Amino acid sequence: MTVANRPPPPPAATLHARRLARFREAGLYLVTSEALSAGRSTLEIVRAALDAGVTLFQLREKERPLRSLCALAEEARRLTARYGALLIVNDRLDVALAVGADGVHLGQDDLPLPHARRLAPDLILGASTHDTVEAEQAQAEGCSYVNIGPLFPTGTKAWSSAFLGVDGLRAIAPHVCVPFTVMGGIKLHHVPELRAAGATTLAVVTAVTAAPDPGAAARALLTAIRAG
Repeated sequence: MTVANRPPPPPAATLHARRLARFREAGLYLVTSEALSAGRSTLEIVRAALDAGVTLFQLREKERPLRSLCALAEEARRLTARYGALLIVNDRLDVALAVGADGVHLGQDDLPLPHARRLAPDLILGASTHDTVEAEQAQAEGCSYVNIGPLFPTGTKAWSSAFLGVDGLRAIAPHVCVPFTVMGGIKLHHVPELRAAGATTLAVVTAVTAAPDPGAAARALLTAIRAG
């Protein structure tokens, strides 16, 4: 076959697809909260986790005014980019776009997913879901991944309904065709049962941020997840 007759190469993967491939490989999804970091700054926690091998972060700082959040997001983007890690911003699509983050995570009361997808076709769009109906709707509306939770009692989210537990995860997961994460009160000892239930990406806050040694805690979680 001559060069002239050779078929064209397959199209390069889209930026969204490349980001999502890295997302699938992360295992541990660290969600920040400076208020729950035992007096340490979010950037200190992020640095320690990056050194421990974490490659997926969500900047979730609900107490910060917008200008302060933007400044923090810029610093977090610089740090994560240096390590080749993904950065997802909670709630604020505008901040995610402004700092060149890899995605945004949206709750049930945030910007609707179809609007977010039109504005940001290349971003990873995460959706918080609490039951099968919400998970199926998020997928129909174009999310990149769904978060299933909260699984266990947690102080990071106000919640008046029953926690899902592992049985709830097993009920929802078969209805999910996109990558999914699990969250809510997850500690190191939960990892084996969550992995056995099909969870491959575990999202945590205080299991790392409030630990005496955040880097060691992140490293132990990564090891346990990869062992599953």
